[in-house]
Amino acid sequence: MRVLLCPDKFAGTLPAQEVATAVADGWREVTDGDELLIRPLADGGPGFVAVLAEALGGRRIPVSTVDPLGRPAAGEFLLTPDGSTAYLESAQACGLHLLTVEERDPKATTSYGLGLLIAAAVESGARTVVIGLGGSATNDAGAGMLTALGATPLDEAGLALPYGGAALAAAVALDGTPRLRGVRLVAATDVDNPLLGLHGASSVYGPQKGASRADVLLLDAALERFAGVLERDLPGCPAQLGLQPGGGAAGGLGAAVLALGGHCESGIGLVTGAIGLDAALDECDLVITGEGSFDHQSLRGKVVAGVAGAARDRGVPCVVVAGRVSTGRRESASAGVTDAYSLVEHFGGEERGGVEAAMGRPAEGLRELGARLARQWSR
Repeated sequence: MRVLLCPDKFAGTLPAQEVATAVADGWREVTDGDELLIRPLADGGPGFVAVLAEALGGRRIPVSTVDPLGRPAAGEFLLTPDGSTAYLESAQACGLHLLTVEERDPKATTSYGLGLLIAAAVESGARTVVIGLGGSATNDAGAGMLTALGATPLDEAGLALPYGGAALAAAVALDGTPRLRGVRLVAATDVDNPLLGLHGASSVYGPQKGASRADVLLLDAALERFAGVLERDLPGCPAQLGLQPGGGAAGGLGAAVLALGGHCESGIGLVTGAIGLDAALDECDLVITGEGSFDHQSLRGKVVAGVAGAARDRGVPCVVVAGRVSTGRRESASAGVTDAYSLVEHFGGEERGGVEAAMGRPAEGLRELGARLARQWSR
């Protein structure tokens, strides 16, 4: 039997490669007669660079950057073997995982560190820079990123604005020109939310980053003001920036890329193309994918949705393993998911400490689920 293992990361516990390896180890405990093909995935969020590095080769170049509160952080970008394209991920500098729960405040967090990563990639000589967007703690529409690239938002007095989304309520101008040396920017994201409004960055994702209802209203108004400044002061910025699909990705980083003349591409599509997922799907008998939380958002452009849909189109069963499963069976089935398994339930459910076990012993649980899947599915 040919089994394709192509999960996303389990956020906060295991990278995608380790998720796939743990399931494969469990499967092999039951039978070693099946062919297991491991193809870890990412959709632009954490793990984007690591997955592409394994598929494309090239050099992973370390960069000193800062986190969403301006503290030193370690980042990197992947430079392809021919040096033409650099891949990086915003989460290394803007990631929610870099902050404690108490530190989360999208009114104050900055994307400045992402600007440092982009600047380093530009200086490497790459002609295209692909930025994986996802998992961000910021809501500043890329204002910090632009500052690091040489274009600083100013207030009425001509002073540079403080970092964070809230300060953009006082933005009146942009000072300087982004130093991009003609590099083409691409935002890798599967979020199609606009920057502003009910479905915008602040309203949809702000609460996940620590924003209260009052914060959401303040931030949305601040981003609307800043979008107007970008439209006026950045040559090539599209009209009605606040309504562009994908502009709301990663706290408005998508809008900043669009304002700089870049465009959005599907993160999962980019990764699946790089690793040859379509060819692997054509030849397999079973697909196993997964992520940390399989919920209603999973079926809106994330890794699981892309994999399950492609498997369904080929008539191949698709099984999801996840830390937690909260998606209904009917909804899952319509997306192409044959069955879903939860680590929390595997460890006894929430009442019996399943959450703590799933977070503390994910590799153990995934090995056990892998063995269970082999007993159920292997011929």
